[in-house]
Amino acid sequence: MERLQKVLAHANIASRRKSEEIILEGRVKVNGNVVTELGFKVEKNDKIEVDGKPIEMAQHLYFLLNKPTGYVSTTSDDKNRKTVLDLLDPELKDIRLYPVGRLDFDTAGLLLLTNDGEFTNLMTHPEHEIEKEYLVRVEGIVTRKKIVQLRNGVVIDDGYLAVPKEVRLLELDKNFKTTLISITLAEGKNKQVRKMMDAIGHPVKKLTRVRYDFLTLEGVERGTYRFLKIHEVKKLYAHSQPKK
Repeated sequence: MERLQKVLAHANIASRRKSEEIILEGRVKVNGNVVTELGFKVEKNDKIEVDGKPIEMAQHLYFLLNKPTGYVSTTSDDKNRKTVLDLLDPELKDIRLYPVGRLDFDTAGLLLLTNDGEFTNLMTHPEHEIEKEYLVRVEGIVTRKKIVQLRNGVVIDDGYLAVPKEVRLLELDKNFKTTLISITLAEGKNKQVRKMMDAIGHPVKKLTRVRYDFLTLEGVERGTYRFLKIHEVKKLYAHSQPKK
């Protein structure tokens, strides 16, 4: 059995919060009876209607998007900036898709989109430790001592010790005085990579997420996307089980 508002959200009627409002307004019937209780649970075969129309469970969809910079990872923006949904084909615009986690406005790379709330919760819950790899170009020549400092963890956000899963020094560009680093995280604090680089005195010039668990950007050009294959979705579900 599942809570009624969760079922409405999964059917793409509205967001979980908006679905609660619809229930409280008396617009939902279960097996012919009006339900206004938010804790009400329904079974798989119950007949659910909203505004007199029976609901149909939406097909779950999963996409891998190669996000360009200059787009926000939200479904709407109060500053009128472009969102990642603007990159989708017109026939997908009516499906209530949303990003799995976020990439900053100035960050590019791999972002998942879906209409599956359970999948999103699993992928973004910190205890599941989904690995995410970033390529980061920073200002200045980063010494090996600073790389060791990154690997051991640096303090950000008023005392939080950010410890990456892996840090690799990839390139020193002495002509332009920049350094290219690969950093892998199993968490996702707000602007974490940028704050970690600031902590060692090397601000970010360019940041791209290149891997999400086992998924990469191979074959997906910047600004385009592809469907995830069913075996990829199953593998992500399997990898999202809490680590012991």
